Amino acid sequence: MKLITMSYEVPLFILILAIPVYFLSIWFLKKFKLGNEKNRKFLAIIPAIILSAILFGGIILLWIFSVSYYPKTDFNKQEWASNKQERYKMSNDIMESNLLIGKTKDEVISLMGNDFYKYDDNHIAYGLGFVPGLFKIDPDVLDIYFKNGKVYKVGQHES
Repeated sequence: MKLITMSYEVPLFILILAIPVYFLSIWFLKKFKLGNEKNRKFLAIIPAIILSAILFGGIILLWIFSVSYYPKTDFNKQEWASNKQERYKMSNDIMESNLLIGKTKDEVISLMGNDFYKYDDNHIAYGLGFVPGLFKIDPDVLDIYFKNGKVYKVGQHES
């Protein structure tokens, strides 16, 4: 049976959070005259433990959301051509607005540029750069699929 261990940083960080929460709990108990002078110190331990763990979880969630957030912008031909590492910001607009659906390969190349990857005659892809995310280590690409010479599907995936 394998034991799951936790690094020492987690309880240390929770303890650091618990210290001000403990003193705030004592102040709260004193302000609302809960408990007597002797047992307030012991009563304050319970909310300090619970609230510091909740605060720790909230800080972790806030960090995850901040790492995963990226702004989304409308497609702009000049921005697309000049800032290849941040094309991912425009990818949602391209897919949701069906900007490329029904266009020929020449029309797509005229709009998006010549710097695409060619998988075969019916599939090309443009590099989007690194999409921010918690476990993102590979750049994303915008896949454009053709049927009968016209775009019928546009998608995005991590390369």
